[in-house]
Amino acid sequence: MSSRREFLKRVTGATTGMWMVGGVADSALAMMQQATPPRPKRREVSVGGRRVTTIDVHAHMTFPDYWKVVPKDYVVPDYLEQLARTYRTQPIPTFDPRGPVVDALLRDMDEMGLDMRAMSMNPPPYWIVGSELARQVVRVQNEKMAELATVRSDRFVGLGNMTLQYPIVAVEQIEEGMKMGLRGFMMGGSVNGEELSSSIFHVVWAKAEQLGAVLFIHPWGFNGNYDLRPGQPRLSGNGNLGNVIGNPLETTIALSHLIQEGTLERFPNLKIIAAHGGGFLPSYAGRSDQCLETFPEQCKPLKKKPSEYLKQMYYDSMLFTPEGLRHLIAEVGVSQVMIGTDGNRWNHDCIDRVLAVPGLSQSDQIAVLGGNAAKLLKIKVT
Repeated sequence: MSSRREFLKRVTGATTGMWMVGGVADSALAMMQQATPPRPKRREVSVGGRRVTTIDVHAHMTFPDYWKVVPKDYVVPDYLEQLARTYRTQPIPTFDPRGPVVDALLRDMDEMGLDMRAMSMNPPPYWIVGSELARQVVRVQNEKMAELATVRSDRFVGLGNMTLQYPIVAVEQIEEGMKMGLRGFMMGGSVNGEELSSSIFHVVWAKAEQLGAVLFIHPWGFNGNYDLRPGQPRLSGNGNLGNVIGNPLETTIALSHLIQEGTLERFPNLKIIAAHGGGFLPSYAGRSDQCLETFPEQCKPLKKKPSEYLKQMYYDSMLFTPEGLRHLIAEVGVSQVMIGTDGNRWNHDCIDRVLAVPGLSQSDQIAVLGGNAAKLLKIKVT
């Protein structure tokens, strides 16, 4: 019988870097401990005596397989250096949709009462220089995500990646990914310093709108290095402000540009999910409306008030209190809000928070718990 140390060594080699939640890889030991015990009976959620399907639209995963196509001498950004060193010094594991990493995910989902998850890959591949390498890396990532969603179609749907730094390539990746069965694609709040509202991305939004691809906007750092602290001294210090304040702030800025620069006006049928409840914008959108009167020379009018464009987008439920979630619903409409967890660390009590929202009818509870996501992501529920 092999020793515990040998077993841990094998688990480490098989799982390192395969699972990332919120951009932080869990240790092999933690994953082993989660995957080894038998899965608990899934929590079943009922509303008014009716069993309902619950769907989480915000959870992340990564696949180490793409490192097989990245040259060993390729210079990677700081936030990928540790992974690069790992996969340049040891064999790169092949993702197994029936393996312990996925078992750990399912165990968490069962405990939380989540029937399905839309998985996305974070961070986005904007660090790649060269369109051919961009194609290769994203093809591997999207194929593995599609494999997960196919093999475990009862529990997962997939959101792919695309290299927005090469808009024409991104168009190809949308077409390829949708043919694989992916439901949409994740993107950062900006692309190497370029706002999503820039006209260079219009060709991408046109293709996404044409094919009905869902676009999940998720922050990844103002400096493009998945860490807001370097060059952002006011976000340093206690409280993890780069994440707690910086991430929703980046989403706020991205959405504001999409509204104010007319992108949502030009592409009214885009299906956008904004992470972290849309950042701070839904709680303060009235200031954008007031700017039309207070500073008319600086705030040019659109076809609608800026706040009215909020109802064109969708939002996850990461507000952390029933009252915060109630306010988001009041601002954007109950049909636009869905469960989001960012993995179980941030919003483990996601179900109970929805059920505790004051004044929410049973039909509205069912919509937020899973009905809205099922409709948006074309998930068949019984």
